[in-house]
Amino acid sequence: MSQFLSYLPPFEGYLPKWLFLVSIVSIANSFQAYRSVDYANDLYNGRTATGAAPSNPLSARTFGTWTFITGIVRLYAAYNITTPAVYDLAAWSFGVALAHFVGEWLGHGTAQLKGRFISPLIVASGTLTWMLTQREAYLSA
Repeated sequence: MSQFLSYLPPFEGYLPKWLFLVSIVSIANSFQAYRSVDYANDLYNGRTATGAAPSNPLSARTFGTWTFITGIVRLYAAYNITTPAVYDLAAWSFGVALAHFVGEWLGHGTAQLKGRFISPLIVASGTLTWMLTQREAYLSA
């Protein structure tokens, strides 16, 4: 177990470890999105006017690519949390994700506030708030 713990980010506090966990989950989710449109359909759980799911194979792969990139940015932030530009990029990744998901829910109607869709809202809003409130503590270290 201690060997596994040695790979975690070597910083105080839970935020770097959380960013590590979220990045691994994001990267895994990107592979799910590449493999099948079902993941995107579960996430974007709204329906079009004709009753069809809003996702298609191309949009699922695009979402997978976006998720993979944000996972890499967050992984870099976990290990470079005292670097202002990296910290800010990670915070922006959560802000953009939050704006995207809220826009799909309230603006476009491609998602409903239920099921798998709730998790990214909680992670994006919670982590963005956490990062904004802890910015000074990590960047002045």
